[in-house]
Amino acid sequence: MPVNDDRPSPEALLRAARRESRGKLKIFLGAAPGVGKTFEMLREGAERLKAGTDVVIAIVETHGRAETQALVAPLEVLPRRQIAYQGQTLDEMDIDGLLARAPQLALVDEFAHTNVTGSRHPKRWQDVMELLDAGIDVHTTLNVQHVESLNDVVASFTRVRVRETVPDSVFDDAEVEVVDLPPDELIERLKAGKVYIPAEATRALDRFFSKANLSALREMALRRAAQSVDQAMLEHLDIHAVGGTYAGGERVLVAVSELPGAEALVRTAKRLADALKAPWQAVSIETPRSEGFTDQQRRQIADTLSLAASLGGTIATIPAESVAAGLRTQIEEMRATQLVIGKSVRSRWFRLRHGSVVEAMLSGNAGLAVHVIPAGAAPPNQPRRVALADRGTALKAAAIVALIALTAGLGTLVEPVIGVGGIDLIFLLPVIIASGVFGLWPGVTTGVLAGLTYNFLFLPPLYTFTIADPQSLLTMFVLIGIATFTANLTGRLKARATLGVRGALENAAVAAFGQALTRVSDWEATSRTVSIEMARLLDLDVIVLDDREGQLVCNAASTEVLPTLGPVDRAAADWCWSKGEATGAGTGTLVSSDWQFQPLKTSLGVLAVVGLSASDGGDPVGAGRAVLLATLLGQAALAHERLKLEDQVREVSVLRERDRLRAALLSSIGHDLRTPLTSVGAAIDAIARDHPESPAVPVARSEVARLRRFLDNLVDMVRIDSGALRLAPEAIDLTDAVASAVHDLKPLLLANRIALRVPPDLPLVQADPTLLHHILINLLANAAVHGGAGAIEIGGSRIRDGVTLSVRDHGPGLPAGSEAQVFETFAQGRGGDRHGGSGLGLAIAKGFAEAMGVGIAAQNDPDGGAKFTLRFVLP
Repeated sequence: MPVNDDRPSPEALLRAARRESRGKLKIFLGAAPGVGKTFEMLREGAERLKAGTDVVIAIVETHGRAETQALVAPLEVLPRRQIAYQGQTLDEMDIDGLLARAPQLALVDEFAHTNVTGSRHPKRWQDVMELLDAGIDVHTTLNVQHVESLNDVVASFTRVRVRETVPDSVFDDAEVEVVDLPPDELIERLKAGKVYIPAEATRALDRFFSKANLSALREMALRRAAQSVDQAMLEHLDIHAVGGTYAGGERVLVAVSELPGAEALVRTAKRLADALKAPWQAVSIETPRSEGFTDQQRRQIADTLSLAASLGGTIATIPAESVAAGLRTQIEEMRATQLVIGKSVRSRWFRLRHGSVVEAMLSGNAGLAVHVIPAGAAPPNQPRRVALADRGTALKAAAIVALIALTAGLGTLVEPVIGVGGIDLIFLLPVIIASGVFGLWPGVTTGVLAGLTYNFLFLPPLYTFTIADPQSLLTMFVLIGIATFTANLTGRLKARATLGVRGALENAAVAAFGQALTRVSDWEATSRTVSIEMARLLDLDVIVLDDREGQLVCNAASTEVLPTLGPVDRAAADWCWSKGEATGAGTGTLVSSDWQFQPLKTSLGVLAVVGLSASDGGDPVGAGRAVLLATLLGQAALAHERLKLEDQVREVSVLRERDRLRAALLSSIGHDLRTPLTSVGAAIDAIARDHPESPAVPVARSEVARLRRFLDNLVDMVRIDSGALRLAPEAIDLTDAVASAVHDLKPLLLANRIALRVPPDLPLVQADPTLLHHILINLLANAAVHGGAGAIEIGGSRIRDGVTLSVRDHGPGLPAGSEAQVFETFAQGRGGDRHGGSGLGLAIAKGFAEAMGVGIAAQNDPDGGAKFTLRFVLP
C-alpha cells in the first residue's frame, strides 16, 4: 500500500504484534569459523548477567580455546541431554530442561547444527524457534555459508558444500551482529592453532580458508547483515507511517513504456542492480491514455515486462491518473533509491498536453537518484492517431449528434415554462452522458456542439451563430467552459474507475487461482486445476504437459477430451520443455504451431509445460493479458514446485528410514555374530591342541580371521554412515604403519611376497592411527584376495606438497571404467578372481580416508595389476 497516507502499514503492525509475544533472537554472524562469534556471544551474555538478566548457556562449543572457556565460568551452564545412538552416547541441547528452567536469555551455539536422531527436532534452529515461541530470548552463532540462499554461491568458489543450513526466514525478526575479522588476522589465528589443530589448520589454509575465499565470505556476511538492517528499517518506517526514501539499502525501479527501446532500459536497470547488489522492479503505469494503445504497443509493454521477469526482476502494473503520479506512488511504496527512466523524443504538442515525466521525476523527489536513458522516438503522427481514436468511431459521433438533438428538442418543449435562461443547464446533460460513456475527448466535443446548438436555437438572433447580447456571449462561453470541465472530470473518473475495476478483477482472479491450487495436493489434480482455471480466466483452451518416463505427455486439459497434438505442436512443446522458453503461436519459435507453450519454470528447473490455444486460431494471449498470464504461470509453477519438494521430502524420508534399517541390520549382524565367532575360534584352538598336524586347522583359522575382518568391516561401515567417527590424529611413520598391517595379516599373506619400497626417510604424516591401520588392512586384504599369489608391492614417495603410499597387486587389474565404482558400498569386481567378497573393504577405506582428509584413488598399473594410492598432505 502507499506510504504517503499517514497510516501505519497493517501488515507491519501485525508482524510487530507477533514479535511482542515471542522471544527476541540475536544472531552473531561471521564469515568463517574462528572470527570470534562464540566469544562475542559469551561476552555479551556476561554483560547481560551483570545487568541483572537471567542468562543460561544452553549449549556452547569452546573447541578447546582458553579465552572462550574463561568466559563460560561465570555463567550457568545447563546440563546436556544424553542420547543413545548406534551404540554410543551423544550430547545434545536439553530443550525440555531449558523450557523448564525458563531463563530470560539462552545462549545457543552453532545455530545450523544437525541434531542426533532421536531428538525432538532434526535441526537446532528449530529448537531455537520453539524457545522463542515460549518467550525466551536467544543469542546464537552462525557462519554465512550456512545461510540457505547463499549455500550454492559459497560452494561455487570454495568447492565445499555445507550440508547444514538454516532458512533465510530466520533473519526476518532477528537482530544481526556481524563478528568481523580481516582475512590476514584470521589466517594468523589459524596458523597459531587457535581455530583448528595444526594439521587441520594446514589443510584448511590450502582449501577453504584461502585469502580470496575469506574476503568473499566476509563481503557476503556484511551484505547479508546490511540486508537485515535495511528490512528492519523499512518495517519501522511502515509501522510509524514515515514517508520518504531511505538509502539503508539500494532498491532500483525502472519505468517501462510503450515506446521502442524499453528493453534497453530494463537491461540498464539489471546491470545497475547487479552492481549495487540490490533488488529491482520493472513497472508499467496504466493511465487513461493507455486505453488508446494499439495491440503492438501493448505487446511492447508485455514483452518488456517479460524480459524483466526473465532477468530476475519483479514486475508490476500500476493504474494511476498520470505516469508521474503512478511512479511517485510506486517509488514511495517500494522506497526506491534509484530510478531508471527513458527520455523519448516527443512533439511539442504532446509535451504541452501531457507534460514531461522526466522533469516531473527530477523535481520533488529528494533522495532519489534518477538515471535518464535516451529512448526511441514515438512513431510518426502517433499523437494524432491516438486523438482520433479517442474521439470515437462514426457510431460514437452519431450517438453524440442524437444526444444533442434530443436535448434541443427537450429545450424547445420546456422553453415556454422555464424561459431561455434555464435552458443552458439542460445542455449539460448530453455532455455528462457523453463523458461518462465515451470518455474525455468525446465529452469535450459534445460540450462544444452543445454550446453552438444552444446559441443557434435559443440565443437571439435565432438560427444564426451571431450573438447580439454580450451577456448571452458570456453565457455561451461559460456553458462551453463548464461542459469542458465536466467532460474532463467525468472522463478522468471513468478512466480511473475502469483501471481500478480491471485491476481489482485481475487481483481477485489471481487470488482465487492461488486458493484453488492450495486445495489440491497431487500432480493430476493440480494440472487439472491449472488447465480449467486458466481457461476460465483467459477464455482459451488450455492443456498441461509433464514428463512421464522421459516423454512429454498431456495429462490434463480444460476440455473433456484431451486434444491430439500434431508433429509441429509436439516439437514446440519439446522445445519449450528442454529450453525453458515460450514457443508456438504468438512467439518467435515454431510459430506454425496451433498452440502456444509456456514453461512452468522454478529454481528446480522446468516442471511442466502449459499449452494455450485460441478458438479463432490467432495469438492465444493478447498484449493486454500478458501480465495476467505471467502471474498465473508463476502461481502454477509455485504449485508444481511445492509438489516436487513434497515428493523429494518423502523420498528423503524413505531413504533415511532405509539407511536407518540398514545400519541397524549391519550393526546387529556385526555384534550378534561376534560372540559365536569367538566361540568357533576357541573351538579351533582346542582342536589344534589335540590334533596339531591336522591340515584343516590352518584353513579354519584363516576363514575365522576372514570372518572377523568381515564383521569389523560391517561395524566400521555403520560408523561411517552414522557420522560417529571420532578422529585422534597424531604424527605417524608410514614404515611402522605398513609393518603393523602386514603383521596382522600374516596368515592371509603367506602366499604372497611383500615388496616393501617405503623409504625410511619419508616425513611423518598426520593421521588417526586406528583408521589408517584399518585402511591398510583392507587394501592389503583386497590385494591378497583379488591379486592372486603374486607379489604385493607397497611403495611410498615424496611429492611436492605431501606423501603418497601405494598398494599394488599383480592380478588381472580393474575392469575398464570401474576405478571409481570399486569404492562404492557392496561393489564387487567382474569376472575371474576379482569376483566375490563383501564389497565393503574398499568402501570403508575410502570413508576412513575422507574422514581424515586423505586422498585415495584406484587405477590399473601400466605393468599390470591394480594399484591403490593414498595421498597425505603435509603441513
